[in-house]
Amino acid sequence: MDEALLGSLFASTLRVSTPLLICALAGMFSERSGVVDVGLEGKMLFAAFAAGAVGALQGSTSLALFAAMLTAISLSWLHGLACVSHQGDQVVSGVAINIIAAGLTAVLGIAMFSQGGQTPPVTAEVRIQPLFEGIGVSAVTHQAGVLNGLINHNFIVYLAFALVPACWWLMFKTRFGLRLRAVGENPQMVDAAGVSVIRLRYAALTINGALCGLAGSYLVLAQSASFSPNMTAGRGFMALAALIFGRWHPVGAMGACLLFGFMDAAAIRLQGVSVPGIGEVPVQMIQALPYVLTVVLLAGLIGKAVAPQALGRPYSKER
Repeated sequence: MDEALLGSLFASTLRVSTPLLICALAGMFSERSGVVDVGLEGKMLFAAFAAGAVGALQGSTSLALFAAMLTAISLSWLHGLACVSHQGDQVVSGVAINIIAAGLTAVLGIAMFSQGGQTPPVTAEVRIQPLFEGIGVSAVTHQAGVLNGLINHNFIVYLAFALVPACWWLMFKTRFGLRLRAVGENPQMVDAAGVSVIRLRYAALTINGALCGLAGSYLVLAQSASFSPNMTAGRGFMALAALIFGRWHPVGAMGACLLFGFMDAAAIRLQGVSVPGIGEVPVQMIQALPYVLTVVLLAGLIGKAVAPQALGRPYSKER
């Protein structure tokens, strides 16, 4: 394969995988604490809208990031209020968040900007630019395609992959992580040890919301420059599938996200390519590849992956 094409495909894989990976890590904290989070899609979508709206109105990258993370954290707390504080159905609560986000972002976009639910494009000063812009394509394309794919990214891309070992350390090497995993396995034992189950689950949901906000803001501030209705396009569900495929482990989730990202990046480059004996493959079929892979992986592994024992089970303190 041509080195320039290989480098371009590798770079696209990293960029496309970034929001999936951050969102999958967000889901890991929630589900390791015993709270099912089907609402990853809605949180990421609402965070993207907040980043686009604040970035367009205020012209500040930091304010856009803060608004996105605060919005997603608020939705996580709403999810916690329904299913942690009041023992509601966690799947229903997550689906409700998705529905609210899909409808309310479009309504707010129309009311605020009158552009069919879209936000105005954020300026170049607000967008998150590559850290090493200008270094790479001209300098190393002809020498090392894969190396070229590692540079010319913005800081969120590098942060996403740096979060993998950081989250692994927090989850498996700290007292907080031990307690969080224990809550997802046996909340009665944690409660008997004098540790608040509700407080730990809300802490996990807070981290979950912050990461979902970062993933949503990436879509607007680094990829598309403006918000459009339903722009997440199922990425939250793909992140949840990657989390299950990775067996609720950050490294496994990263591998699954890279696989999904590669399929998505390859699908973009396969558009218009003629296959011998078949002809040109329809664009719609190629675009469906990542979603087909999601269904296939879930169908093949959902019964084999061992979830936290208390996942999806409301906990009420015994008196």
